[in-house]
Amino acid sequence: MAGPLAAPAEIRVSTARMRRILSYEPADLTVSVEAGLPFTELSRELARNNQMIPLEGPFCEDSTVGGIVAANISESRRRLYGSARDLVIGMTFATLEGKLAQTGGMVVKNVAGLDIGKLLIGSFGTLAAIASVNFKLVPRPADSRTLLFSFVDAKSAFEARDALIRGVWNPAAVDIVNPVLAVQLGVKGFVLAAQFAGNSAVIERSVRDMATIGEGRALAGDDEQRFWMSLRQAAPRHLEKFRDGLVVKISTKLSQCGDALESVEGAGYAHAANGIVRAFFSRADAASRWLELSLKKGWKGVIEFGPEVPQPGLDLWPAPGVDFEIMKKIKQMFDPEGLLNRGRLYSRI
Repeated sequence: MAGPLAAPAEIRVSTARMRRILSYEPADLTVSVEAGLPFTELSRELARNNQMIPLEGPFCEDSTVGGIVAANISESRRRLYGSARDLVIGMTFATLEGKLAQTGGMVVKNVAGLDIGKLLIGSFGTLAAIASVNFKLVPRPADSRTLLFSFVDAKSAFEARDALIRGVWNPAAVDIVNPVLAVQLGVKGFVLAAQFAGNSAVIERSVRDMATIGEGRALAGDDEQRFWMSLRQAAPRHLEKFRDGLVVKISTKLSQCGDALESVEGAGYAHAANGIVRAFFSRADAASRWLELSLKKGWKGVIEFGPEVPQPGLDLWPAPGVDFEIMKKIKQMFDPEGLLNRGRLYSRI
């Protein structure tokens, strides 16, 4: 996965050979797997029973289960299914003392008090080494359909977004792509992509009712899968094309998400029902300027993906917030000597 490498270490710990499915109970909708299992292999196994873990975000095709959890990767369907913190119900992790500790379990509601696993999600391996992860599973929908609506400006696209999420519909994903990225996906304008999943009759009704928003293009089957895969792979494609390319991710209020996407000069898109915007840059100075402007508007942001060795002076996480002091204290509790993945968390921890 792209991003800054940790500082050089004398000892490296790898989970590459930890690839087993430890426990899988399809009837209970739970699975426990070792952290080194490739996410695509797990997804194929779950698909045999029409089940899934909806965390197919950027780079998931090349990621392990532990990597996705440690980086807290989420995807377009986060609106309906949540993120890793909603889907992980337990894990086993190794401490610096060489002890294996467990948190959570194999049932959905099993934690009283502090859930240590929530701390490890998104910690980039700076607190402990994830050994295994327990997930609650989601049934694969019987049917799905994606509607694409094209608009001449961001304001119109986000007005349609408002009508969609405030209405009776319950879309699994609501993404808006700006014109620069839309061309790469074979569409034009500011494109609102709304995915509906579940019962075929309900989907048909939703598609009919969506005519009140505008005339949309319906995608199903392979066409639908290709569209969402192409959007998911936009970040990896960008980084392959530009040696010094970067992807900036910011979080906004829903009411400000349109302004954030409209301010992106190059390619970009929004998880428009979650307030998350990703913008792609070929140069570090341009990425830094846009991130700085975003922070001045009150949005939170990081340089999410980029070269393994960032350019000198590039601040990947310029405004970590007031809770950063708590994060440093937690790091001190888990790793007082600062041995684990030094600098891996956006060069801050």
